[in-house]
Amino acid sequence: MELIDWIVILAVTLTAIAFCCARTPAGWSRENRARRLAGTRMLAQAACSVWAASLIVARCVFALDGLLGLRLTLQEVVFVVAILLACGGYWSIRGRRLLKSRRLFVSC
Repeated sequence: MELIDWIVILAVTLTAIAFCCARTPAGWSRENRARRLAGTRMLAQAACSVWAASLIVARCVFALDGLLGLRLTLQEVVFVVAILLACGGYWSIRGRRLLKSRRLFVSC
């Protein structure tokens, strides 16, 4: 896949996240709007992280010597991809929790 295709995939993903998550009803308080905005931001970060990890896998694993003259080993590439996927998973979980509505009455 060409780099343009990768950029289009990222743009479509970020647009879908912004369209689905960033809308807030007019009657919401500032706290709820801030939670919604933070959750949307974290989901966008997760999408960028997973996108970067998949781009690295597609470009670096199959062409290890083609990154600006750097000679990366397979273990270094796998380590970077694992870190990016872990960050993406964490941001995704936190973002989804922030997007959920808060409960009024919580039983202990």
